[in-house]
Amino acid sequence: MLDTLNQLEQQGLAELNSVADAAALEQWRITYLGSKGRLKGAMAGLKDVPREEKPAVGKRSNEVKRALESAFESRKATMGGGGGSSGPVIDMTEPGTAPTLGRRHIITRVREELCEVFARMGFAVASGPELEDDEHNFVKLNIPDSHPAREPIDNFYVAEQGNRERPRMLRSQTSTVQIRVLDQALREGWGPPVKVVAPGRVYRPDTVDATHMYMFHQIEGLYVDRRVTMADLKTTLFQFARAYFGEEAEIRLRPSFFPFTEPSAEFDMKIQLRPDQPPKWVELGGCGMVDPAVLEAVGCDPEAWTGFAFGFGIERIAMGRYNIPDIRMLFENDIRFLEQL
Repeated sequence: MLDTLNQLEQQGLAELNSVADAAALEQWRITYLGSKGRLKGAMAGLKDVPREEKPAVGKRSNEVKRALESAFESRKATMGGGGGSSGPVIDMTEPGTAPTLGRRHIITRVREELCEVFARMGFAVASGPELEDDEHNFVKLNIPDSHPAREPIDNFYVAEQGNRERPRMLRSQTSTVQIRVLDQALREGWGPPVKVVAPGRVYRPDTVDATHMYMFHQIEGLYVDRRVTMADLKTTLFQFARAYFGEEAEIRLRPSFFPFTEPSAEFDMKIQLRPDQPPKWVELGGCGMVDPAVLEAVGCDPEAWTGFAFGFGIERIAMGRYNIPDIRMLFENDIRFLEQL
């Protein structure tokens, strides 16, 4: 029995050294180490060995088994794991391909960046409902019933049974938040002074093109205090532009008209949307001193308090900051575009 085990070990190691590919290696394993292999067959003869020889034979059987298994593992490692005879050997020490990680949408990031810039100027963040009523969207903002801004062609009205006189609507501007904040401040007694920005979605049935969308985002700013002037508004806007776009930012104010501010202005910035085209003036939003009628509508004495307000399109700001030529690219969710931002 000992001679059989010695011969089995020598023959098995010799054949293992001549194995040339993974298929032959697997066949060797089956022949010698398999459940019906030669080693199992030899060990089955242990029952016929005299009692006094069994310890020596058993010890030798285990030595042969370990020798063949160790030799097999070493041969398998040198052949790249025995996983096939063709193709390159995989280097397990090479770094793998990292999984793609998601991140916040560019609109969300710009919105948070804007809130941070204004927070450094002392503005808190406020919010309001997107489904608004006529009083906050129009009446308290000094927009009369006859004003063209109320036309259905310019608003998304919500039909409600029994409420045809003053239907609710998807808000067309974040200026509604300034009314709600002033209302709350006076009702609860913590203001004015009031100094807030209000980012959020607004809705208008605009024709979609490179700079217009029927749903977009605005950030509204409001500051009401004693002796607030147009110079304070201009200083705030210029500080914002240079803090967010850099010291080289070119900005201007153009006289304009809004029912809820007087005097009013458009806030423009020179922006290069395409690398092959020169920068051009782009309207970012409107601004002005809060109209005394708006202050009176919420019970705030316009003789004691003054304030300014502004409203910017967040998409316009994102387009200017990241040189995006078309607003529709922000909503198409093309991964090739989003991965660049």
